[in-house]
Amino acid sequence: MPLAPVAHDRLLSLDFIRGLAVMGILFSNITAFAHPTLAYSWPGALPAGGWVSDGWVWLFQFVLVDGKFRGLFTLLFGAGLYLFSERLLAGGADDRVQMRRLFWLLIVGLLHFVLLFSGDVLTLYAISGFVILPMLHWSARRQLLAGLVWYAAGTLLMCAAMGSPAMLEGSPERQAESSLQWQGLEKAWQDRVAETAQEQQVVQSGNFAAVIRFRVTEHAGALTQLPWLAVMETIPMMLIGMALYRMGFFASRPNRRRLALAWLGLIGGALATLPIGLWVMAERFPPFLTDLALFGLSAFPRLPMVIGAAALLVWLTPLVQQGWLGGRIIAAGRMAFSNYIGTSLVMVLLFQVFATDRFGMLHRLDLLGYVGMGCLLMLGWSEPWLRRCRHGPLEWLWRCLVYGRWLPFRR
Repeated sequence: MPLAPVAHDRLLSLDFIRGLAVMGILFSNITAFAHPTLAYSWPGALPAGGWVSDGWVWLFQFVLVDGKFRGLFTLLFGAGLYLFSERLLAGGADDRVQMRRLFWLLIVGLLHFVLLFSGDVLTLYAISGFVILPMLHWSARRQLLAGLVWYAAGTLLMCAAMGSPAMLEGSPERQAESSLQWQGLEKAWQDRVAETAQEQQVVQSGNFAAVIRFRVTEHAGALTQLPWLAVMETIPMMLIGMALYRMGFFASRPNRRRLALAWLGLIGGALATLPIGLWVMAERFPPFLTDLALFGLSAFPRLPMVIGAAALLVWLTPLVQQGWLGGRIIAAGRMAFSNYIGTSLVMVLLFQVFATDRFGMLHRLDLLGYVGMGCLLMLGWSEPWLRRCRHGPLEWLWRCLVYGRWLPFRR
């Protein structure tokens, strides 16, 4: 028989979590769509160096949004890798189909990076997926243990790498003792600030071809950092997602003990993250300390928050799946690939093509309206589309490329 997707019943909990995650990722990324890349992590790159409200919105995102929805997505991607491999074996295929799937994801991710958004995550997932393929056949217990230890070690390494600049930044005495190192760090920071000004000028010129050239020439270095991020965070999170799927985490509602642990992870993680954010705010967002907090220190409480949130959403799924909103979120999750790329397209058209005068001019509070609009678009079109079609447009194209033939599109 010709190779084709294996028919299966969907795990609604995966779609529900994925739908919320793709909307949360828009919240996390909106600043990078509407501003030069540096503004994503550093409020000082906002107009007039940022308002007081920008600091408070940053704190809210830092505690509850940034990294959390990406973490959920990464868990689900790991679960999906194992689920796909499991169904390939059931259909008599092997991991070569999985490799084709990751190859085409890599191609789409690179196109997304070049044409729309330098913060693309698909390229990162494809790279991590290739590395993790041999680990699909480990036992679930080994995957979980390896993922937890690996994640902790990666976080420690990230903190060590980013901690030294932050310590120098906060101590004039250390700066004097390590003057050459500090001068190099200062120059690198000034180069980033200059690149930010150049990026804003290029986008506001209204020449989108120049924007693409700038992204390719100036942001291509971000691609070289992806293997580092894959090793430090993404691969161990995927291993944890695989193990949790195999242990029935996404298929069965949590009992009281697991619910209590989920709330403890979510609330405890948020409470542990809050003082880190308040510390950065109190210091008025020094650049290297801000990076350490966002990409290093916050990773420790992030993992229990992500796993706790996932458990609570699994518990919530059967309660909301028959409702209007729950059904719309599940549909958005079934079309997460199309929604992720689609929201990038919408936001790029809004800020970098049709209304370039807005680029770099809005504050974080102003951008919340655009997040709401993007979420309403995802909720509004996904369910009607799936009533008429079997898959989202990009999901269908991806499957056709993977299986090497045209697959049924309409219901």
